[in-house]
Amino acid sequence: MPHDGWHPHDHPHGHPRHGDPHHPKRRMVLAAATFLPFGGASAQTVDAARRIADAANRFLAGLDDAQRKQATIAFDSGNRLDWHYIPRSRQGLTLGEMTVAQREAAHTLFASVLNERGLQALENVRIVESVLREQQGSFRDPDRYFVSVFGTPGGFPWGWRLEGHHLSLNVALPAAAHISVTPFFIGAHPATVRDGPHKGLRPLGAAEDLARQLMASLTEEQRRSAIIAERSFGEIVASPGRERDLAQPTGLALAAMDGAARNLVEALIDRFVGTLAPDLATAQKQRVIEQELGRFRFAWAGTLSPGQAHYFRVHGPVTLIEHDNTQNNANHIHSVWRDLSADFGNDALADHYRRERHR
Repeated sequence: MPHDGWHPHDHPHGHPRHGDPHHPKRRMVLAAATFLPFGGASAQTVDAARRIADAANRFLAGLDDAQRKQATIAFDSGNRLDWHYIPRSRQGLTLGEMTVAQREAAHTLFASVLNERGLQALENVRIVESVLREQQGSFRDPDRYFVSVFGTPGGFPWGWRLEGHHLSLNVALPAAAHISVTPFFIGAHPATVRDGPHKGLRPLGAAEDLARQLMASLTEEQRRSAIIAERSFGEIVASPGRERDLAQPTGLALAAMDGAARNLVEALIDRFVGTLAPDLATAQKQRVIEQELGRFRFAWAGTLSPGQAHYFRVHGPVTLIEHDNTQNNANHIHSVWRDLSADFGNDALADHYRRERHR
C-alpha cells in the first residue's frame, strides 16, 4: 500500500519510541484536550466543521417548509441514536421526495464528509438496491434513503444522517471542531452482481480479497490464532444495541505479524477510513495510530474456501471494523466501522454537556 502519511510504523510525532520505529509497543498518545474521534481542535477540523455546516444549511435552505420540517429532528431526540440498516421507515426526507436541485444539495452534503471513493460506496449501495428491485419487486427502492438533520447546523451540538437499506452514515458535530462519522454501515446484497448491466460489481469485494490475502500470508500457527470460530457468525457482532457483546479483542495481534501482513490490515482499515474527505481521513488515521496498532487484532470465523460463509474483523482498543458474508449462500455482506468510545460523538458530547453545566 503506498505510503500516504499514516503507515502503521510511523510515530504520530515523527520520531520513534523505544529506538525502533517498528516496535509494536509505542505508547498511546491521546489528545491532551477533549478525547474525540478526530482529536483536539485544529485548523483542519475547524475548516471541516464549517464546510459540513455550510453544506447542511444550503441543503435545508433549498427545501420548502414542509420538507424542512420533515428533515429536521431535535439533536437530543432518541431518533438520532436509533440507527439500523434494515429496510424500514425512518424520520427524515428521502431522496425520492427531493427535486433534482435538492438531491444535488444533498450530494454536496455527503461530499462534505466523503471523498470520491466514499461517494461511490454510497452509490453502489443504491445500485445494488436497484438490482434487488428487479429481482424482488418495488418494495426495494434505491430512492428510499433518508436524510435527517439533527439540531441546527453550525450551532453545537448538531449532526446529520443518511440511512436506508444496507446504509447508515451517522455524522455528529458535538462541539466546535469535533467530528464523528460512526457508526458507518455499508451492506451489499447481492455481494456479487451476477447478471444485468452491473454484472461483476462487487461493492465490498476489495475488503474480502484483502482479508483472504492476509490469511494466506500467515503461518499455520498464526492462522490458528486468527481463526476464532469454525462457522461464520451470520451477522456482524456490533449491530445496533449489541456493542457490549464484543468484550476484549480476540484473534491474532498485529504485534505478532510481519510488516507485509500488518500492511494488509492497514489496507483493510483504509477500506472505511479512506472513504473520508482528506482532512477528516488524516485526523481519523491519527486516531487509529494513537491506539497503538500493535494492540489491534485480526479475527476470522468460518471456512477459508472462496464462495463459502465467512466473517472477519479488525478490532483495536476502540476502533472496530466487521465484515460478515453468510446470508443468501454467502452473497450478502454486512460491514460496519464503529468507534466503541465515541460513536455519535458521545465522548465529546458528554464533555460538552459537563462544561455547559459548570458555566
